Amino acid sequence: MLLLVLASCFNASAQTGGKKTDMVVKANGDVLNGKVTEINDDAIKFIHAGETLVYTIKKSDILKITYASGRVESFSAPAAAPAATPAATSAPGNAPAPMLVTDPSERRNKVAILPFGFIKDGQPQAQEVSDEIQNEAYALLSKHSGVYNILSPRGTNVKLAQAGITRDKMLNYTMADLCQILGVEFVVDGLVTQNRTSQTSTGTTTYNNKGNDDDKKRSGVATSTATSQQNYQTRLDLKIYNDKSDIIYNQNRQAFWNTEDAYKNVLEYLVKRSPLYTK
Repeated sequence: MLLLVLASCFNASAQTGGKKTDMVVKANGDVLNGKVTEINDDAIKFIHAGETLVYTIKKSDILKITYASGRVESFSAPAAAPAATPAATSAPGNAPAPMLVTDPSERRNKVAILPFGFIKDGQPQAQEVSDEIQNEAYALLSKHSGVYNILSPRGTNVKLAQAGITRDKMLNYTMADLCQILGVEFVVDGLVTQNRTSQTSTGTTTYNNKGNDDDKKRSGVATSTATSQQNYQTRLDLKIYNDKSDIIYNQNRQAFWNTEDAYKNVLEYLVKRSPLYTK
């Protein structure tokens, strides 16, 4: 996705003779390059790079505008009408843009844990797996948060869903953007990579006749059982960003154990050594 955004910016630059363009980032993740010609109370006028047709885009559909000058303007959804009822709310596909928290003092010491990525044998795993690790990280960190206020995983995921942000669309946003959307000063981002390795087999033999051990081995009927265990190699990468998109913690570690849930021990090890963990 990041490559697509960069390619879009490059094409826009080529079409305008190398001139910088305005970049509009919509709440659904779309990135538009061109020229903002007018801004009024509820919409903007916009011309795509290399075109002349003027489009009208609602402010409620816009996350931010980065002007050619470098100035950035963020937008927030209008306040809901006081008398709104459930029947009058928007359909899921027409959800308004999230309310951005642009004041740093309102985000101070607040932390959000993003859904973890989980890649097993080269394949991304189901969202439920990512959510499970996110909850485990929250359980570890929230008990030792000290001055920090850890946003619940559900609260984080609801705000991301309202903004139309899934994990595969996060590359369209800087960590500073996500901090404003989630209303936090720090975000925790993690990735678990797991691959199958060897299998370990174990077996036992029992004898069903009575007598001492020598008698059993000579005349007893032996029953053998065998079990096989799949082994895994697991690595976890953990990063913490602040609301300026700076990385304040960046660690990765390979699990010592070869079990399927070995990531839990690695997660605990890395969280306990993070600057957000208070003993």
